[in-house]
Formats: sequence, structure tokens, C-alpha cells
Amino acid sequence: MKEKSPKVLITDDVHPLLIEGLQQRGYDVEFRPDISYKETQAVIKEYNGLIINSKILCDDQFFEKASKLKWVARLGSGMEIIDMDAAEVRGISVFNTPEGNRNAVAEHAIGLLLCLYRNLLQTNQEMSNGVWLREANRGEEIAGKTIGIIGFGNTGSRFASLLSAFGAKILIFDPYKQRIDIPERFEYVMKIQAIQQEADVISLHVPLNNETKHMVDAAFIGGCERKPVLINSSRGAVVDTNALLDGLKIGFLSGACLDVFENEKPETFSASENENFKQLCDLKQVVTSPHIAGWTHQSKQKLAEWVLKKLDTLN
Repeated sequence: MKEKSPKVLITDDVHPLLIEGLQQRGYDVEFRPDISYKETQAVIKEYNGLIINSKILCDDQFFEKASKLKWVARLGSGMEIIDMDAAEVRGISVFNTPEGNRNAVAEHAIGLLLCLYRNLLQTNQEMSNGVWLREANRGEEIAGKTIGIIGFGNTGSRFASLLSAFGAKILIFDPYKQRIDIPERFEYVMKIQAIQQEADVISLHVPLNNETKHMVDAAFIGGCERKPVLINSSRGAVVDTNALLDGLKIGFLSGACLDVFENEKPETFSASENENFKQLCDLKQVVTSPHIAGWTHQSKQKLAEWVLKKLDTLN
């Protein structure tokens, strides 16, 4: 009797390359990009492999239902949705693919900063209304600024590499990267206070965990000496939204570039969340985007390639 092919469930939109690659490797692939979390829970017992983005929470209860599951692949970087201990106890391999969208995130972060520094959103709106203002829209250059990067993993290091071409001074803080070689054109600092004291721009490139949740709070913002621009393209909950709003209104921060938010489901906003979001979007010194930093046609393909590459190392 012929042995059944291992089954893989894909729960989000992916590049066709990934489906083709899995099939070439002998997998029976079920592609259900619109499947809900509840539906996934109901059928996960049938699958040997699982490919997820952000909507599937793989906690202990979920893994309890996944009796045949051997591996989970996370498209992108965020591992806060996976209970690693629960997976390890059950012998389930878990891997993410930050290499696939690190360049996209880094480019987007720079794009947000340029939009803010050069008043691009404001002037575009003015021009569409027939308003031509030059002096009122005199901007800032990145060259000569001090950029503080918190987190020097895949996206942080790529952001630093791209940014270095602009002629900025780049400070790196990452307590878990002290033993790696930092390129000479960057300066590694041992304490986060150095970023707060010296940076004109602070960019966050950290995972979300107990250590980093609300890392940027009222105390952090109040300790920034140069009224920096804050860039967050990591996870929304790394920043306390109330403290961010206060810091922007008081002037402790000169601006914010935000691709991520504490709650990214507007349909579930509480009254206070709705008000905070509206205030953020109304501030001229804030540029926002809907968590699309890693969302490019190129990254979609690269994520597929990295899933296949890492899956090959498991087999």
C-alpha cells in the first residue's frame, strides 16, 4: 500500500513558488488563504506541516489539537504568536523567515522618514489643492543626523546598511549582539541611554516579548534629549500609544513614523483606541502606514524561497 504524502496547510496568501516547491518535495498542499483561526483549529489534526502569517495563534491549546504536526513555518519574523515551549514539548519544529522581508522593511522605514523630513504627504495634498508653498515646506536632510537603532537583527542591520549611504552617524544598541562584529562605520553603544541622549532619530527593530512590550513608555520618551523622530516598523505593542501621543503633543518627540500599532484591527477598536488612532493620524508630524513595511512583490517571493530553504534543513 502506497504511503500517504505528508499534508501541509497554508493559511495565508503566498507566492506560487512556495506551493510548487512543497509539491516537488512530496507534500500534499492545501492552500486556504482565507481560512479563519477557528476553522484552522478544527482541521489542524489532519496536517503534518503548517505555514502561517499573523492570524493563527499557535498556543498550547492549539498544539494540543495538532496531533500529527511536525513543523510550523512563520512567514516573516514575529514569533510572539507561537508558544515555543508548547511546540518543543511536542517535538514540533518552528522557524521564521525574517530574511525574506528584511530589505522591504528597511526600505519602508527609510521611506517613512523621508516622507516626514521632506513634508511629502503634506505637499502632495497641497499641490492637489492648487497650493504651491516652498519656504513653508523647507525640510530636513538625513545626512549629518545621528540615528539610533535599537535591535540589530535581520531588519535592524539591513536598515543600518541602507541608511549608511545617506551620511548619517549610526548608533547601535542590542544587548544580545554584543559579541558580534559591528561594521566600523557603525558605533555600538552599551546602554540604551546613549541612544536617548544622542539620537535625532530612533528606529525600533525588536521582537515583541515580555522584555520589549511598552519598552518605549513615558519614562523612555521623557529621557530623550534631542526631541527625536521615532520610527516603529517592528511591533505595535513595543510602544505605549498613550505615552507616544503625550510625547508628541508635549514636544518630547518631534515626529513619529509608524507602520505598526497596538491594535491593528480597526473594527475592534474601543472608544479610547479609536480616539488615539484618530489623534495620531491627524498630527502633521506623524506618518503612518497599515503594517505594509514587509509587503512587497519581491519579499513575497523571497519569503517563499526561505521557507523552502529552511524546510530542507529539517528533512
